[in-house]
Formats: sequence, structure tokens, C-alpha cells
Amino acid sequence: MGNVLPTGRSEEVFDDAKPAMSREQALAEANRCLFCTDAPCIKACPTAIDIPQFIRKISTGNVRGSARTIFESNILGMSCARVCPVEVLCVGACVYNHMHSPPIQIGRLQRYATDAAFDADWRFFEAGQDSGKSIALIGAGPASLACAHELRRHGHRCTIYEQKMGVGGLNTTGVAPYKMRADRSVQEAEWVLRIGGIDVRHGATVGSSVSLAQLEQQHDAVFIGAGLGADSRLNAPGEDTPGVVGAVHWIERMKLGCVDLSAVKHCVIVGGGNTAIDCVREALGLGVRSVTMVYRADESAMPGYEHEWAAAKKAGARAEWRAVVTAFEGTPSLQRVRCQRVDADKRPVPGSEFTLDADLALLAIGQSKLGQLFAGLAGIALDKGRIVTDADGRTGRAGWFAAGDCANGGKEVVNAAAEGKRAAIAIHNHLLQRSSGKSNGRPHA
Repeated sequence: MGNVLPTGRSEEVFDDAKPAMSREQALAEANRCLFCTDAPCIKACPTAIDIPQFIRKISTGNVRGSARTIFESNILGMSCARVCPVEVLCVGACVYNHMHSPPIQIGRLQRYATDAAFDADWRFFEAGQDSGKSIALIGAGPASLACAHELRRHGHRCTIYEQKMGVGGLNTTGVAPYKMRADRSVQEAEWVLRIGGIDVRHGATVGSSVSLAQLEQQHDAVFIGAGLGADSRLNAPGEDTPGVVGAVHWIERMKLGCVDLSAVKHCVIVGGGNTAIDCVREALGLGVRSVTMVYRADESAMPGYEHEWAAAKKAGARAEWRAVVTAFEGTPSLQRVRCQRVDADKRPVPGSEFTLDADLALLAIGQSKLGQLFAGLAGIALDKGRIVTDADGRTGRAGWFAAGDCANGGKEVVNAAAEGKRAAIAIHNHLLQRSSGKSNGRPHA
């Protein structure tokens, strides 16, 4: 797709779930903030944005200063303002929650300031003096973008190796469009890259077209920000029937192109996480009249956020709890999904079989881990497919670092941004130690 997205994408039918604030609304909301000295909202933010500070600057009309405060901590502050689950992070920690008053709308205020920065094309950061060092970054998602930007501020040159033809990772291909559309993610990625000195090599498949040995030979350090892999499968009978699709794959098609759901009357979503809930809301928003989520546990045990599921139910979603899919049936395409109830220990309940009509079934049961791509490198340890790192992203291999979904197993964009920046600082310190003769030089094979 390059960085030019086609028009007429299916995601374009969605409106913002949390629309932008007007100047008057932002000022009124900012002036509600108590500007807590020991602000719990800061502690709840993985990137530790000085939230009272950026809100105070909005209240005094210093929107540019507000945006700088945000970006100083989180260069992806524009997308995080839209996609962060603020209800369980900064907004959820607001002291107003304990005063029986509405919490400060921190995410929407952050969007107000960062959108102003993008609309006015304000530039806050420059690349540092050239250090002569080069870092390879695998993947062009949030973790690598945050890492590369911080590295450039220290003067290190960066090369991002990206298998696809776009930038932004799941921000572009996977975020629910009622939170942020793909074009906004691409705009942010390009804004980050404009610091200069970051080369993005599209169509580069690490381990195939570009070997791990080449990365070690050509660069002074390597950062793995590869994210997650393909949708997981159920291995149920009929799973290869047309109409049974991986959720992440389907969302990418919907965001970057057009999916035709005119013939889909019934959609079944398998899973109970946030990806499953996104699919439920997206299918309903695209006009499917009957959308049912099938999850193997009770509603109270679903991993998806409660506020997201509440919005899905309000839009017309229904769910089958304590149920598993046993087969997909239909000729030539999907027509029904066979299910069975399970008990609290996930054991099948005899005689509890039932069927659901379905023209489309989306499998939102997780994604494969990409850590296995690096398992052959001495010092790279894996834990259930995730790359093991210390708190600063260091792996057990000299000069190799990792952050984001490939290391944390699949958290939020804000976690990837925080971890990517933290890894960049660790990489910078590693290069300084090498220059002073305190380490073993280049990453070693």
C-alpha cells in the first residue's frame, strides 16, 4: 500500500467514538483539573506524561507548550490520545473518581493539544549530532517508531526493516476505526520520521530477504519491535470453509481496503478479548444485523475491557457465555457454527450442543508469537514465544534489544511507546560503553 491509502475504505463509515473538543470545551474541562501535586494519573500512564502540567498549559492558552509536554514523554501522544484505554489508566486513576464526580477527560484533552500540533505542523525535536553509530530496528510499529525517534535525538542513525509496504504497525492496520483511522496513523508515523536520519526499508523480511547475520554485520545494535504474528486457529472441523477468517487479518482488510458485507446477515465472533469486542462493534457498524460473540467463560471473566463490552452491547451485540465452537459447517460457504456449553473448568457439558446461523465467523483467539524467528541466536531466550528482556529491553545477547508486543505478549500502544523509548536509552548507553571500551564491541554471532 505504500504510505498512500486508497479512498473508499470500509473504515471510513465510522465516526469518532470520542469526538474532538472545541476550544471552549477544552478550556472548561482543563479548568476542572485539580492539578494534584502527587498526581495518580501520571503514575497510571506507562509513558509518565506530566498530565497536570499539560492540562494547566491548556487552561492558560499555551496549547503549543501543552503539546510539547506530551510529546517529550510520548512521541506517539497523538495516537495514544485516541486509542489508550484511559478508563483503566489515567482517567481511571483521576481523584475525581473518589469524589463521586466525573473524572477529567484526559484523553480528549491530550487529543486537543496534539491535534493542534499536527494541524499547525509544529516541530519540537531535532536529531542530535551524528554519532557515527547505526541501529537496525525490526518492524515499523509503535515500539520501533518511539525507539528510533529517541535514538535520533541522540544522533544515532536508524534503519527500520518492515515486511509490509506501510508504516505504523497495528496503529495503522489494527486499531478500531471508531478510535483512529489508518490515515491518521500513517500521518503520525510520517511526522515522527521527519526528524530525519531514519531509513525505512519496506518489503524486508528479516530472516529471509535480510538475514540476522547481516543485521549484526551492518549495524552497531539491533532492536526487535516485530509485534505479533498471524491469527491463531481453533483447529476445529470446517475451519477452512470460506467465511471463517482470522480477526486481525479481517480488520486489516477492512481498514486498508473494502470488505463487502452486503450478503452477511449473521456474524459470529469467537473470543472474549478486546480484538473480539472490536470485531463485534465493527461488524455492527458495517451493517450486519446479528452479531454474536462466543466466549468460553462467564462475562465477568472476559479479558476484554468492561467499558468496551458495554459499548458493544449498547450497539446491539449479544453473547453466548461458557460456550466453545466445535465445528463450522456449510457448502460451499459458511452457514452455521456448532457450539457446546462448558462448565467452570472448561469441560464440555453433555447434551448442551447448539448451533448459530453465520455467514461470517471471525476468530479472535490470539496471535502467534514471533519470538521463534530469533530462537537460533545465542542469548535470545523465549518465554511462551515472547522474547525475554530486562526492564530496559536488553536481551541476553550483546547489542540486541526488544520491546512492544514481541516482548510483552500484546499490550497497549502506550506500552509499546514507553518500552521503545526506554530501550532506546539503553541502546544509547550501550553504545557509549562500547565507545569507552567497557563492552565487547559489535553484537557478536
